[in-house]
Amino acid sequence: MGTQPPEESPRSKRGVYGISVTSELSGIGPQTLRLYESRGLITPSRTAGGTRRYSEHDLYRLTRISELVALGVNLTGIGLILALEDEREELSAENARLRATTAESAV
Repeated sequence: MGTQPPEESPRSKRGVYGISVTSELSGIGPQTLRLYESRGLITPSRTAGGTRRYSEHDLYRLTRISELVALGVNLTGIGLILALEDEREELSAENARLRATTAESAV
């Protein structure tokens, strides 16, 4: 994988970019961003008025989607890959937590 995900923090997941800024930063057109959202590949936060707000985490995910599209993976496949990558990250974090707990218990 090319780009590393942003560190998990409340700030990295806070939606701050509108769709036009996100389109400019990612190089992905607004209609394609809407398509990715409708396919469940990305889930931007929404303001009270319903305006999409994209986060640093969303920008990373869009970069990953673009990498997979360039490799010829279809949107269904991209959804599966992203789900597996998310699960791997969760399991890795849980593994690290368990190792830390075990190390503390051994002392």
